[in-house]
Amino acid sequence: MSVSRVSSRVSATRVALAGGIALSSVVLLSGTAFAHVSVQPQGEAAKGGYATVNIKVPNERDNASTVKVEVNFPLDHPLASVMPQPIPGWKAEVTKSKLSKPLELHGKKINEAVSKVTWTADGSKIGPGQFQQFPLSLGQLPEDADQLVLKAIQTYDNKEVVRWIEEQKEGAEEPQNPAPVLKLSAASADHHGGAAPSASASSPAADDKAGHGDDSHEQEETAAADSSDTTARILGVIGILVGIAGVAFGVLAGRRRSA
Repeated sequence: MSVSRVSSRVSATRVALAGGIALSSVVLLSGTAFAHVSVQPQGEAAKGGYATVNIKVPNERDNASTVKVEVNFPLDHPLASVMPQPIPGWKAEVTKSKLSKPLELHGKKINEAVSKVTWTADGSKIGPGQFQQFPLSLGQLPEDADQLVLKAIQTYDNKEVVRWIEEQKEGAEEPQNPAPVLKLSAASADHHGGAAPSASASSPAADDKAGHGDDSHEQEETAAADSSDTTARILGVIGILVGIAGVAFGVLAGRRRSA
């Protein structure tokens, strides 16, 4: 084998090895980048409204399980209502703190707001290679903010504590342990998230028209069904006649051959 061929094979092997290492690095780094505690709204989280969100907690350790999750809420934009959804195997505790400035909600002054929600394992854990979502109902969301930073603390059964409390700075790289951020959308007309009333619900005349429309639709469906039934019968009769004609033709052909 010539020296040039050996050199070419060695170069190709090196390129393939380098490519494999690069690809592995990208995969590993991507997995690390997405394995953060995060907050994800179910639908829309509009300013001034109410929202349901999921606190997503992945387990980043191969030899330990998550047994405690704590999420802290900012008191500079206080939330009067934070309600956790029950999760089998986990115990939720809601902590409230007094406000330096009372919060007015639905015409009432509120002197305290939720500052923290803590989930503690009670028969369940987040094992290696697993994640758990912790649903929360939040409200009323602030109207003078574009986002809420919810700092989280994750505790493992080997006593290790990971603090997801670093805030992302504009123009800077993502921190090692970024805090979950809930992005708020523009305020909607219906702060409770309900759908706008339809024309049929807001107008009796519209209801009457809708009723007539339903009757017409039913009549059209009946007529279409009758037409389809008639067509089927006609096609059936034609099929029978064709069959009879075929049999008769076969009989005549057989007689001619016998003759």
